[in-house]
Amino acid sequence: MGIDIPTNDPFSREYDEARQKFLEAARTCAARVRHWPHPMAGPRGEALSTDSAWVGAEDASKVLVVISATHGVEGFAGSGPQVDLLRGPVPAALPRDTALLLLHAVNPHGFAWWRRVTEENVDLNRNWVDFGQPLPTNPGYEEMREHYSPASLDAATLARHEAAIEAYRTSQGVHAERVARSTGQYTDPLGIFYGGTGPTWARRTSESILAEHLGRAKTVAVVDMHTGLGPYGYGEPICNHAPGGARVQRARRWWGLSVTEPLLGTSSSQEKTGLTEFGYERALAHADIAFVALEYGTFGPPHGEHALRDDAWLWRHGDPMSREAQPIRQALRDFFYPPREDWREMVLWRARQIYRQALVGLAGGEAR
Repeated sequence: MGIDIPTNDPFSREYDEARQKFLEAARTCAARVRHWPHPMAGPRGEALSTDSAWVGAEDASKVLVVISATHGVEGFAGSGPQVDLLRGPVPAALPRDTALLLLHAVNPHGFAWWRRVTEENVDLNRNWVDFGQPLPTNPGYEEMREHYSPASLDAATLARHEAAIEAYRTSQGVHAERVARSTGQYTDPLGIFYGGTGPTWARRTSESILAEHLGRAKTVAVVDMHTGLGPYGYGEPICNHAPGGARVQRARRWWGLSVTEPLLGTSSSQEKTGLTEFGYERALAHADIAFVALEYGTFGPPHGEHALRDDAWLWRHGDPMSREAQPIRQALRDFFYPPREDWREMVLWRARQIYRQALVGLAGGEAR
């Protein structure tokens, strides 16, 4: 099922359409735009790029950063609110000492190819570890890896693997199985939720953008747009800063009681390794920051697990350009970007609220 998008809609059908809308909106509000070309092409040979847009005084000390497509295909949902923000009244009404920095399509390869991962098959949100130190271990994944990435998608094979996963949940607990599956793993390059063996192109590019734009910033609010966890259409601000610390306290002041914390068990997510948030903490150690992943719910966990499983099989054993691949690719996109007008409306409404709260917080106010 396709998505019928009006011409003036901030959302898009494909990566290149989303990029065009973002750049047009940035030009309209006189944003300073930089292009960070990707070395590979999209499925139709289109050029890929991460694009950054800065709105406001170059020396602004307070900055709202909005990120889209950390998990490539989720960029369909993240790009729309970025375009909406640039088209709206906020750019012209920014205080003198406040700026916007929008990072559009930080994982353009995944965005264009309708994948969650980068061209290296790396989950960018597991890639921000210190590769100079021993990498995190995930014994549960090692035990279950063959069941998460089956060699065949025939019914009998899938039934056997699903039975093994259910047995693991029964013996170890639901939370332990979630940790094994998605917390992050660094040993299986073709498996799911792989964190890599070094910084990806997407991470290195993001670090370059931060160094160029935020070296003088003193207070930074970061909103990283995501989809796939939680109730349908609800945008959950997830904070992985250390519980009780100054950063999480700041996040609660700015975004209020809806902020959740995986490390306290209050979130639809669970603890993870190598999160973008941790990289930003290191890169912006000179500033007072608060970082939330704005996670929009779509459908139930089995749906998403199966979509990611099938996508991993396709790129490991199949042909992503074949006719048989299309249902797998479409199912993944529809899970992370539901083809529903009501869902898109909820995404925009919540994004506007979260951005407004961030700007109020940067100005010294609090969520009410």
